Amino acid sequence: MARGTSALVGWLVLACLAVVVPASAALVWTSGHAPATLSGKVAAIWRLTGETMRLGGTTGSPARVALSVLLALVALVYVSTLVGLITTGLTERLIALRRGRSKLLERGHVVVLGWSEQVFTVVSELVAAGANQRRSAVAILADRDKTAMEESLQSKVGPTGRTRLICRSGPPADPAVLALASPATADSVIVLPPDASRGDADVVKALLALRATARGGDVAVPVVAAVRDTGYLLAARLAAGPRGVVLESDTVTARLIAQAARRPGLSLVHRDLLDFAGDEFYPAAHPSLAGREFGDTLLSYGNASAVGLIRGGVPWLNPPARTVLEPDDQLLVIAADDDTAELADCAPLVDERSVAGPRPSDTRPERLLVLGWNRRAPLVLREWGRNAPPGSVADVVADEDEAVVRAACDDDSDVGDGDGAGDVGDGNGEGSGWTCVALRGDTTRPETLAGLDLGSYGSVIVLGQEPPAGEPPEEPDTRTLVTLLVLRHLERRTGRELPVVTELTDDANRPLAPLGPGADVIISGKLIGLLMAQISQNHHLADVFDELFSAGGTQIHLRPAADYVVTGHETSFATVVAAARARGECAVGYRSHADAHRAPGYGLRLNPPKADRRRWSEGDEVVVIAGEGRRGAVRSGGLPLPRRTTRG
Repeated sequence: MARGTSALVGWLVLACLAVVVPASAALVWTSGHAPATLSGKVAAIWRLTGETMRLGGTTGSPARVALSVLLALVALVYVSTLVGLITTGLTERLIALRRGRSKLLERGHVVVLGWSEQVFTVVSELVAAGANQRRSAVAILADRDKTAMEESLQSKVGPTGRTRLICRSGPPADPAVLALASPATADSVIVLPPDASRGDADVVKALLALRATARGGDVAVPVVAAVRDTGYLLAARLAAGPRGVVLESDTVTARLIAQAARRPGLSLVHRDLLDFAGDEFYPAAHPSLAGREFGDTLLSYGNASAVGLIRGGVPWLNPPARTVLEPDDQLLVIAADDDTAELADCAPLVDERSVAGPRPSDTRPERLLVLGWNRRAPLVLREWGRNAPPGSVADVVADEDEAVVRAACDDDSDVGDGDGAGDVGDGNGEGSGWTCVALRGDTTRPETLAGLDLGSYGSVIVLGQEPPAGEPPEEPDTRTLVTLLVLRHLERRTGRELPVVTELTDDANRPLAPLGPGADVIISGKLIGLLMAQISQNHHLADVFDELFSAGGTQIHLRPAADYVVTGHETSFATVVAAARARGECAVGYRSHADAHRAPGYGLRLNPPKADRRRWSEGDEVVVIAGEGRRGAVRSGGLPLPRRTTRG
């Protein structure tokens, strides 16, 4: 081998002749029809050897034999070269396909740009959304090895049914590479924020690359993206164009955490509405309802829950009950599918005697304990304090400089000095009237939490600490799990189980969390992934979710069932809907106190049939869609215009 190809060919010829010539001689000598003369036998051996080694085997003069061998060698070289070229071409093509560098030939698919923990949630939801379609495809383009992406998706997503997953490898910010995923022929494009510290910048670059590949400069297909830092929000919306939707992932997560801290179990409602496994928001067109008031439509569906209307292409959540439906209006309903909402007169199911009378609102000050600190902590405190009753207190215990915590709370609260004697504001203005107390300590150490009066807090929020540079991304969850262990140990000592809202970054750590069944666990990446998947499939829902997750807008609430119906009596869910309508709210479900710790629903039932009857207990809760600050009010009179969200 060291002497090169010529030596290898020569030895190969000698080795073959050493086997073929003796074998041919043995065949000739043992044949019953062998020539009688020695020259005849030699000629027969030559013909058999030539046929075996494709050398012609022609006999005669030496010149004739040499020409025959030459032609045979030329034919052999030609065939061998042709086979080699075909093999090389196929090998190169297979390598290119394996590397994910070939152009995608698809139409009507969904393109996912980037790679993070959210990709598994997004792909899983897109697979669920395409389960009832005859043919669907999801293309993932990321700067990772194609084989590694396919193996990860196969292990975490599982069987994909009729949906085909196609991976392409390369940086999404490169227009030439981006063209491999054929975004121009896609139904929608989802841009995931990478886990790296410069993830938001990569999102903006990917959006700019989409513009560069689009004809005319504007992206023609709907685009859904997410950024963490609000500073990148405007740039991302400008790059996404008029048909783009850019989510503020940290702000949405912080609002959900703050809402769940005020009403335990609310995260279950959000998760049920955002995934494709249960009931979702859908538009419903029923011309027969034109001219009727919106309040009448709340009892016009037996298997769906009306929550708003779409007027002029703009969703309007929870409009006044006296709003008259116009011929071009569509109703916004919560239903099992887009074609399952059926009209049915449920007004006879209402039992007016079971409707509860008005009860005074609970305005007692609240006490909140926040364990841990990260970049979302100031947003969580701001959202919690926005609706906190005057005199409420938020104690923040974190291994963070107290000056950082105080600076984050300066704009929205009166800041205590850690001795618990902070002054309470006068309650005037947004965010005033509550106190933020900063306490320095390591939340993973028992002595830190043992020094707190845990029984005095109405709820606890456990946040994951941001990992230092170079640390693995699962580090925040590790500290969070340790904090939860210590907290659960102290709960057993005090004999009181606190409502705990936990933030995790990896959904795989949810089963490891030492929490009770049905506890509020906010998987920040999973929530944003569910939201992006929903909007990519139903683009008109962007304004709906923007309203639901906005500060001070129409939101989802869990409120005591005793506010709506007389407890201890059996009545229909239609009665609850009628009671909520009188309060200017849309009732869409309930949570049973008796089943709150039973999997898989943990007592939550969204969109129950209006005819369902049950005995309501004092601990039951009703899921309603209502505006903050409208609680207990009966709306009538003027009809405010729906809010139109301006994007970009």
